[in-house]
Amino acid sequence: MEQAILNPLSARKGHFLMESGHHGERWFDLELLCHQPREVQPFAVTLAERLSAFDVDAVCGPLVEGAFVGLMVASQLGCAFAYSERVSQPAEDGLYPVGYRVPHALRRSLVHKRIAIVNDVINAGSAVKGTFADLQRCDAHVVAIGALLVLGDEAARFAAENGVSLLSLATLENNLWTAGECPLCAAGVPLVDRAEFAAPLPIQEQLPGN
Repeated sequence: MEQAILNPLSARKGHFLMESGHHGERWFDLELLCHQPREVQPFAVTLAERLSAFDVDAVCGPLVEGAFVGLMVASQLGCAFAYSERVSQPAEDGLYPVGYRVPHALRRSLVHKRIAIVNDVINAGSAVKGTFADLQRCDAHVVAIGALLVLGDEAARFAAENGVSLLSLATLENNLWTAGECPLCAAGVPLVDRAEFAAPLPIQEQLPGN
């Protein structure tokens, strides 16, 4: 199952700056995960089956790709769905410069509800941690965190510290470092410019009369 999840993600090796502010050596193009929804649906069904034991009232997924997977899971469970949006926040030591917030219109519906946070891939956990913190501000009760793929051990540590169950369909070892501890920086390896990933779009011919 691990390889089946990885197949559409275009894994890359290099020196990358993550959303959390950490440096890492592994990158996935998560935008490709739900490009073919039928390929992801079986994974969402399996994750929903594992989350069904937690009797959740709602699934909350961080935008963007986590929310897509979360919506599939909520549909399978027959429960409510909510999402969280990325917002800027002060960074401590350069880490976690973004948070996540549930839209105002959805917040009241989550009060005192049992929530499962569902994400696509968890690495340093920026999206999950931000969503968890805001759900607490909503007075919601997070009972589980689910993901298709978990990289490294940060998600497990966070879940254990907060008394929340962590479920994933696949796990993969991964290294993350702060900028000051990064061996790639120490070795002089430049950060990858992720803008270089995108292939240039073809120049459209000007239509007659334009």
